[in-house]
Amino acid sequence: MTVAVETGTWQLDRTATTVALKHRTMWGLVTVKGTFTTVDGHGEVRADGSAVGTVTLDAASLDTKNAKRDAHLRGSDFFDVENHPEITFAVRSAELRDGDQVHVIGQLTARGVSRPQSFTARLVDASADAVTLHAEFSVDREHFGLGWNQLGMIRGLTTVTATLRFKRSAA
Repeated sequence: MTVAVETGTWQLDRTATTVALKHRTMWGLVTVKGTFTTVDGHGEVRADGSAVGTVTLDAASLDTKNAKRDAHLRGSDFFDVENHPEITFAVRSAELRDGDQVHVIGQLTARGVSRPQSFTARLVDASADAVTLHAEFSVDREHFGLGWNQLGMIRGLTTVTATLRFKRSAA
């Protein structure tokens, strides 16, 4: 069964949205997990059912529950938040396919570097006033200038997990 999402403008519900990442470090022995505590976004569902929009993360809001590590991640070895305060995902096309599967094509920008990124999200909930999507995809941090890797401790891809809830904007 395919669910139709109402056309119009949608605003990200910050209180019901989470964007997190995890990456194996210490030669694969430890998984570092973090959550971005400040997320914003908006979207538009077009008459043909496709959607466009943007999700913006405050790079300095990444919380891994370790103040020293968080300070390092904010610095020039990683996100360089002084010069690049935001991480953005610009959705060029999102189309509902095969029931609850949403094919997403967009552009991820981190640390001033933009790269194409596509993935399949899942439409978790949809009503006339709210839409919830869940996505999980991998990113190669080195493609964004986040290549710091002392003693070869950090290998592999970073997994991004997002649950995004959008509410219909007032007309």
